Amino acid sequence: MILTFSLPYRTTYGQRLVVCGSLPALGHWNLAQALPLAYDEATTRWSATVDVPAATAEVTYKYVLLFEGGGVVWEWGDNRTLALPGLAPASLAVRDFWRAPAQPENELFTAAFTKALFRRPGHQPGTGTASPAPAKKGATKGKKAAPAPASVRFQLEAPRVDPHHQVCVLGSDPALGNWDNTNPLILSDTHYPAWQAELALQSPGQELRYKYGFWDARRHAVVQLETGDDRVLPAGTAQPGTLTVLADEGFRYAAQPWRGAGVAMPVFSLRSEKGLGVGEFSDLKLLIDWAEKTSLNMVQILPINDTTATHTWVDSYPYAAISVFALHPQYLHLEGIAELKDKAARAELASLKAELNAKDFVDYEAVMNAKWKFLKLLYQQEKKKFLADPEFHTFKAEQASWLVPYAAFSALRERFGTADFNQWPREFHAPTGLAQLTDEHGPDFDEFGLHFFTQFHLDKQLRAAVDYGRRRGVVLKGDLPIGIYRHSVDAWTQPELYHMDQQAGAPPDDFSTSGQNWRFPTYNWERMAQDNYKWWRERLGHLARYFDALRIDHILGFFRIWEMPENSVEGLLGHFAPALPLHRDEIQRRLGWFDYGRLCEPYIRWHLLERTFGGEAQAVFDEFMTADQYGAIQLKPQVSSQRLIETYVDEQIAANPERAEFLLRVRPGLYHFVNEVLFLPAGNDFYHPRITLNKTASFAELADDESRRRLYDDIYVDFFFRRHEEFWREQGLIKLPAVRYATDMLICGEDLGMVPASVPGVMHQLGILGLNIQRMPSNPATEFGHPNDAPYLSVVTTGSHDMSTLRGWWEEDRVRTQRYFETTLGHWRQLAPYYCEPWVVREVLNQHLYSPAMWAVFPLQDFLGMDTNLRRANPHDEQINVPSNPQHFWKYRLHLTLEELNDAVGFNEPVRALVEASGRGPAY
Repeated sequence: MILTFSLPYRTTYGQRLVVCGSLPALGHWNLAQALPLAYDEATTRWSATVDVPAATAEVTYKYVLLFEGGGVVWEWGDNRTLALPGLAPASLAVRDFWRAPAQPENELFTAAFTKALFRRPGHQPGTGTASPAPAKKGATKGKKAAPAPASVRFQLEAPRVDPHHQVCVLGSDPALGNWDNTNPLILSDTHYPAWQAELALQSPGQELRYKYGFWDARRHAVVQLETGDDRVLPAGTAQPGTLTVLADEGFRYAAQPWRGAGVAMPVFSLRSEKGLGVGEFSDLKLLIDWAEKTSLNMVQILPINDTTATHTWVDSYPYAAISVFALHPQYLHLEGIAELKDKAARAELASLKAELNAKDFVDYEAVMNAKWKFLKLLYQQEKKKFLADPEFHTFKAEQASWLVPYAAFSALRERFGTADFNQWPREFHAPTGLAQLTDEHGPDFDEFGLHFFTQFHLDKQLRAAVDYGRRRGVVLKGDLPIGIYRHSVDAWTQPELYHMDQQAGAPPDDFSTSGQNWRFPTYNWERMAQDNYKWWRERLGHLARYFDALRIDHILGFFRIWEMPENSVEGLLGHFAPALPLHRDEIQRRLGWFDYGRLCEPYIRWHLLERTFGGEAQAVFDEFMTADQYGAIQLKPQVSSQRLIETYVDEQIAANPERAEFLLRVRPGLYHFVNEVLFLPAGNDFYHPRITLNKTASFAELADDESRRRLYDDIYVDFFFRRHEEFWREQGLIKLPAVRYATDMLICGEDLGMVPASVPGVMHQLGILGLNIQRMPSNPATEFGHPNDAPYLSVVTTGSHDMSTLRGWWEEDRVRTQRYFETTLGHWRQLAPYYCEPWVVREVLNQHLYSPAMWAVFPLQDFLGMDTNLRRANPHDEQINVPSNPQHFWKYRLHLTLEELNDAVGFNEPVRALVEASGRGPAY
């Protein structure tokens, strides 16, 4: 059979097109052997012809744009698949179009849309199969086993179709009904989001004009016809004995681009009548019910991985997972496994449930103690049935690569009383012989079996909630933390992937003026690149098991991460990695001088000690500092770093509790003086300028104004805002594609903070949605961002889990609130209400809903702010995290049960009306 490829494309000088694919003539996916296309001036199309070997069932291929200088651009999307007819025609002509990358509509092909929002009736997520489209009378003419002479296959990729509608085609040929909209050709959704149908033209010699539309079988009518000019197949193109495949460009919608709305809430914060003091995966179904009632399309949650490291409240921090694969046991609904058979245990569970659910916060330690106690009872009760369950053995076999190491790690953590594997007996420092260690027939199996049991049921319950959401057109959006915990399964099994002697964090921002130190190791990107980022691809693939959309926490970390040495406690003595540090000679040339002691060692003077410690300055000096013969003050060697200070203070308090008040009071000041440097050594006589060096006393007390100007304007500004732009752009384009294209999830990036200018362009190029928060505008010259300025590929929101709620923020600064009320909400010369009244919350949310951004997602607390009767009395009790407080306990819990929320018709109906009035949600 002769196969002809053709497509229209306007090239410029030095560009050419090839087609690369599965046939030998297409290079067998070897680009160097791809089939060149030739340009025809008369038809303005590129084309080429090949012989297809007999018995070929399908051909996969892609078009590639080549540049004379060596550049290569593959068209966007999955490989094209061309199914060949069972009884092959003499020839087959494919009329394609170029699938351009970085187009907003490309994101509609992600799982958020194809598996949830526009999921086809009869589709099973992940199977790619569906029921055949119902055939219309008179529209079966082209659906024969063997194509008739001059047959045409209509083929359109269109994910944005209402689940109750089918794509159809009307046209000028009698076989297409002569534009009769009661008798269109219905396309099959078997390979959704691709639609397809064939027929034989009755007038193949004439020009064919046609358009696609949406067919509603319930109304027996075409409910929408695409806009624009008719599509045209030139007269004589469809030849007898030829199957012409019209692989058309996407549906031309009359409506604006699709936009949706959602709600954000951590799972642990959910409250239901069936919970045990904390939100559980089964509670997600109730939140999905509420989303459906209020016309919301997305439920966004925080990370849900296991963080059990210390069995204390410290483990409540959801971004410090001991495994990037395992789920947290706190989210397991015990009754969803089985009912406890022991009456006393059942009574105790009921009593604890009443006690823990009565609290207005998540009492993490008490909750986890209860969960583990009853999980162990359930494990012993159900063990025989569990180990005989084929579903469990399938789960274990499929997930063994992470599940076995996780079960071993968790059991050994319990056995040795610590997650720090460096403190375990030497034979367990490295993970060897884990299959034998965790063998079902081993003497200690129950230590490990408990964790197999727990993960199996967590996976089962979460997937049930995910499927529940998909069937109701609600997307579940997960969260990918940027770091890993230092004492984790991942660090234990693959330490070579991380820089264990470094710490990750964030530079100073509105959340924390001293920066953030997450204490996670940083990534060894060079090692990760050696296997094409396998760890990342596996991690994303596992998340796609549960989520159709994903928020990447601190996506800036893929461009550069804020890295601190292991002797830092705060984040100020960090630097961006990778970076291009300054050599000593460059600093000397640009600054006019270089003095290591003055620029790189802590700047401590007596008057600064008095300013910081007041009357305790002498006591602090005597215990922690020395002075040289010139009167310059230094920290003593045993307290010369923040980590040494932290250790010294902890040891002193343990030995002399009566000194605790003094030591804890002066410790922040000691940390401050460690930070009083202007440059950080980077090795080999290279240096990083210290972040916010212009706010230091060391900078203020430089000898002359010229030195300050040169240091800040010539060195600092250039280093942080110009020097690295192209370098960091390249870093993002190297690392992010492996994450972006590992799955079909819709990817959103949290791109807040000190954002390099190259980041938005890279994210747009890769189809990653950005984040827009009104009180943290991307433009530093603007105090408040406006949702109307957000690009389409973005998410607008009123706040994040690291911020106060809208009502809490309103009360923090009255002067700022007044400016916002006038300039952003438009209430010129009016006095802003003292409290954020329900009508104000409604205005703010409404402003966001009308944004052009693809998504408007709001914390549930902000939704509730619109109702005086439902919202919490004190908005400051609603903040989930306080980044400036490293000792923060993640304990926020919704004050209403989800059952009450679902029954609140007087609240839900106005929310639904608000969302629907903004045009968010419907397919078109």
